[in-house]
Amino acid sequence: MTTTVQPESAASRQPSRLAKIWNNVSIIFDSPVAMVGLAIVLFWFGMAILSLFWTPHDPNEQYFRDQRRSAYIMTYLPWIDLEDYDEVTRPKPEFLLGTDKTGRDLLSRVMAGGQVVLLKTRIPLPTDDVRRQDEISALSRLLDRFVPEEWDEVVVPGGVAIWGVIGSLVVGTTFGLLAGYKGGWTEQIVMQIMDALVAFPRIVLYIVVIASLGQGDLVIIIAITVTGAPGIARLSRSLALDIKTRDYIRAAETRGEGLLYIMFREILPNARGPLLVDAMLRVGYAIFTIGTLGFLGLGLQPPEPDWGSMVNDGRELIFSQPNIVIWPAIAISTLVIGLNLFADGVREELSRYQK
Repeated sequence: MTTTVQPESAASRQPSRLAKIWNNVSIIFDSPVAMVGLAIVLFWFGMAILSLFWTPHDPNEQYFRDQRRSAYIMTYLPWIDLEDYDEVTRPKPEFLLGTDKTGRDLLSRVMAGGQVVLLKTRIPLPTDDVRRQDEISALSRLLDRFVPEEWDEVVVPGGVAIWGVIGSLVVGTTFGLLAGYKGGWTEQIVMQIMDALVAFPRIVLYIVVIASLGQGDLVIIIAITVTGAPGIARLSRSLALDIKTRDYIRAAETRGEGLLYIMFREILPNARGPLLVDAMLRVGYAIFTIGTLGFLGLGLQPPEPDWGSMVNDGRELIFSQPNIVIWPAIAISTLVIGLNLFADGVREELSRYQK
């Protein structure tokens, strides 16, 4: 009795979704540069996540306040017994990295500084007086239904740097694909607008956006989006110019597919590799931007510490207490370097894989 072997179907030969994901992720492990960068990035993500639940000390507590009070009492009020003041006689806590000029623990502040950059975005809510205004009654009813009145802000998962890059990626990719695929006057108008934004120095655009809208997490996201979109638009346009000549684009046009379908279902999936690598690099640029704005006093708002503002606060004491400036500067530089190494390693492996 003979048995016939059925030929394997094409569907069974195709790798599963998990296998495709693993093949894409395994590219990272083939690059030592990408692995080093990933380790640095994961370290800072871990520190930021840990700070949500635990820090050695309260990041905003001025632990030297009591010591200054006790020194004042001993100098100007010597007849007062310090033993009557428990708050000035308690032992001084230990600080691994030291403190800033106001007595706040540097390690706790550096750990917490990664939260607003990588983990969460704070959206301010209207005050009670604003909620009662008739012209925004719909917003008032929505807030009263879902948000407690005592809340001053809502926290959205995802840091300011990440949301800023996502915003620039969405805006830049949309306009770039539109310009590259449509061509003609559409391409001319879109790219002229993008070139006009590139012509302005970035710091000028940041100042213009912040001066117009005020300070806050959302404003920083808008500023990063406005300055990052032109570069992504240029990249996505160049990719679209190449991809739109392929046969499967012609087939989609023959089927009568619409503009959005061809842009986001045919062109974008084949251009996502270079766009994602570029986005990884831009996260590092966004973190550096947040630090720069914080140093200039235009960055994120308290109470969470900002690495850039920490450098600015300690620059007056850089020669007597350099640790105040060194540690937040190390946080900014190492995270940016880690992101750049990770993106460069992935880009090299993608180029080698495509060859």
